[in-house]
Amino acid sequence: MKPVVISGTGLFTPPHAISNDELVTAFNAYVELFNAEHAERIAAGAVAALEPSSSAFIEKASGIKSRYVMEKTGILDATHMTPRINERADEELSLQAEICVAAARQALARANRTPADIDMVLVAASNMQRAYPAMAVEVQDALGIEGFGFDMNVACSSATFAIQTAAGAVQTGQARAVLVLNPEITSAHLNFRDRDSHFIFGDACTAMVIEAADTAVGEHQFEILDSKLKTKFSNNIRNNFGFMNRFDEAGIGQADKLFRQQGRKVFKEVCPMAAEMIRDTVAGAGLAVTDVSRFWLHQANLSMNQLIMRTLLGRDAVAGEAPVILDTYANTSSAGSIIAFHSYQDDLPSGAKGVICSFGAGYSIGCVVVRKK
Repeated sequence: MKPVVISGTGLFTPPHAISNDELVTAFNAYVELFNAEHAERIAAGAVAALEPSSSAFIEKASGIKSRYVMEKTGILDATHMTPRINERADEELSLQAEICVAAARQALARANRTPADIDMVLVAASNMQRAYPAMAVEVQDALGIEGFGFDMNVACSSATFAIQTAAGAVQTGQARAVLVLNPEITSAHLNFRDRDSHFIFGDACTAMVIEAADTAVGEHQFEILDSKLKTKFSNNIRNNFGFMNRFDEAGIGQADKLFRQQGRKVFKEVCPMAAEMIRDTVAGAGLAVTDVSRFWLHQANLSMNQLIMRTLLGRDAVAGEAPVILDTYANTSSAGSIIAFHSYQDDLPSGAKGVICSFGAGYSIGCVVVRKK
């Protein structure tokens, strides 16, 4: 197999940030409204009173301090609590495509490439804003890329699954270079009225250029040494939104059309799976875990990442070994590990090895071992 590199990365960060304090103020205002409206039923035991949230609770539960979103006024309105984003006309560039283009231009610049060098566009994310035409084809058109494009969804593991898919396309000669994009507008499928999850997600878009090592010309190259993918079915993280929802004319089960999870089960089951996957992929690359200088892990929960690193290393990770960006970006689904990779790579010396690992709904886990050129 001919060597393949990630030759450039890009990141789009939305213009609006929401702190834990802001989010809690809005959520607690909603709680007061709900409890007042249902006071009689609560007193009769027919409805459970809602409990307020707190910034301390959020940070302890997740490690998150703030998040970026595409629109914040609607989220912080206690009577609305969803982003206010107008639908665009078919002739306009869609919102997801727009943030893809922004991240793509940065990745292309870091790879010293132009759209003319790309043969394939792969948009991989936890949710697409429409069924068709594919977001990837719209992005391809917006950038003026010849060739082909398609979408894929493996929830929070979409980026690592896309890396392996792109690498395979380069190795088989289907594409000289592939543009991988992860546009995560997660605020659109988050239930901001749910105390256990209203703080989890943020919005962002990441981009990568993946191409053959022997023709890459950029200064930010990481050779892909090995990659592994794994899925195992679980209902513990789920989102039932889809086109068949229209069959439910009564609107029954509306809450399950948004993100939901059984957090404790996810923590208990996914952490050992992720640690084992990293060990196996590193070994498959002919390395030991101690040879790895940096772990760019999925940014879902700080305690999860700390446990995974302790399981792998037999100790807590030291500064720089497993960079954290979820404190400011929150969980950005598939984009999280790539934000960490994009933000914490330039200081590594030539020859340094690293691991990109993501895990999430499915369950799905993707792991990629890289070496800086």
